[in-house]
Amino acid sequence: MKFSLRRPLLWLGILLGLLAVFALYTRPDFLRNLADQMWACF
Repeated sequence: MKFSLRRPLLWLGILLGLLAVFALYTRPDFLRNLADQMWACF
């Protein structure tokens, strides 16, 4: 893969990852489950 193509693909992967995390945070059931799991650690 050429060097000039590697950087945009890396940024695209980062952007897609951030969008996936944001999509999970818009779901209340996911947030409740995450809070329960974090609370169980203490």
